[in-house]
Amino acid sequence: MQTKSERFINKVPEVTLVFWLIKMMSTTVGETAADFLIFNLHLGLSMTSLLMGGVLIVTLLIQLFSTRYVPWKYWLAVVLVSIFGTLITDNLTDQVGVPLAVSTGVFTVLLMATFRVWYVQEKTLSIRAIDTRKRELFYWSAILVTFALGTAAGDWVSEGMDIGYMHATLLFGGLIAATAVAFYWFRINAVLAFWITYVLTRPLGASIGDWLSQSEKHGGLGLGVTNTSLVFFACIILLVIYQSWPQRARDEV
Repeated sequence: MQTKSERFINKVPEVTLVFWLIKMMSTTVGETAADFLIFNLHLGLSMTSLLMGGVLIVTLLIQLFSTRYVPWKYWLAVVLVSIFGTLITDNLTDQVGVPLAVSTGVFTVLLMATFRVWYVQEKTLSIRAIDTRKRELFYWSAILVTFALGTAAGDWVSEGMDIGYMHATLLFGGLIAATAVAFYWFRINAVLAFWITYVLTRPLGASIGDWLSQSEKHGGLGLGVTNTSLVFFACIILLVIYQSWPQRARDEV
């Protein structure tokens, strides 16, 4: 049982259109930024993984020790989790040789196990109740697994099944639309709809990132990882600033 002094204000933003836009673009940045660090800066997969793992730990500590939702802290953590989640799957595929289908299955089981333990301990999976340190640790654990799962599933579909980045984008976009229909018209559980959408936005964003950045020979538009990363990162910054203005206004009252 958490005492009153151990609780804090919910540290997750409201689920709005802006939330989903930033989430989707953070997944795109995660996909393209990882490629940029590995190939353009020639850091290699192992060095990039160690570097981003260290930066992620520091960023998560900043987020965890905050007592309320601060847009730049939260979304910086999401972007870095996106990059590191991508690198986890890339390491399993490229360094260990684990097939993408196997990674997808393993991460699905791991995510279900995380949700199970979270629910048994806290009796809720709602992101409206991330108001204790324990719940926040469960939340970020689940987020990391969703990014690794989304990377594996997205790569498995677009590359392993050879349907191409554009078709993968349409597929995952269609699944998200179907989830929205199930939520608004058939009233499926809100928490279930949220987490399904959260998982699906990862392969959607990755497919969009690959479609935009990869060469035409590989089924993309040839914009390059640098341009794609910069454009989406700039959009994220603008949307986070937009989210920060109401927060600042409330703090000044």
